[in-house]
Amino acid sequence: MKKTVSFAVIHFTVAFTVAFVLTGDILLGSLIAMVEPMVNTVAFYFHEKAWESKMLKNALRGNPGRKTASFAAVHFSVAFTVVYLLTGDIVVGSLMAMIEPCINTMAYYFHEKVWQKRATLNTWYCHHDSMIA
Repeated sequence: MKKTVSFAVIHFTVAFTVAFVLTGDILLGSLIAMVEPMVNTVAFYFHEKAWESKMLKNALRGNPGRKTASFAAVHFSVAFTVVYLLTGDIVVGSLMAMIEPCINTMAYYFHEKVWQKRATLNTWYCHHDSMIA
């Protein structure tokens, strides 16, 4: 859950910035920044659960690029749908769906690399500590 929360913070920040720039309205930008990342955070949680399945874990071990691409598809869909429903504007919805997920997809890739490195270090420390004891 810590991983989901850490990505949510990044996502909220990017979503607000992009929404505010596109709409010029701090209230609408804030609303979009609250709703879109919340929906995507739930999607992210279930995406992580799916990728923890043995089949995907074994088949694509250590490949954050494929995992990132699959989350990007979810993210683009959610971004467009949420923004279009909140603004009623297909252009703003489309722009938000193109810009915000691209930024967050890059952030997700590096976020995933950090968490993989962290898991590797934890495994190393646990193994190293057990050898000392």
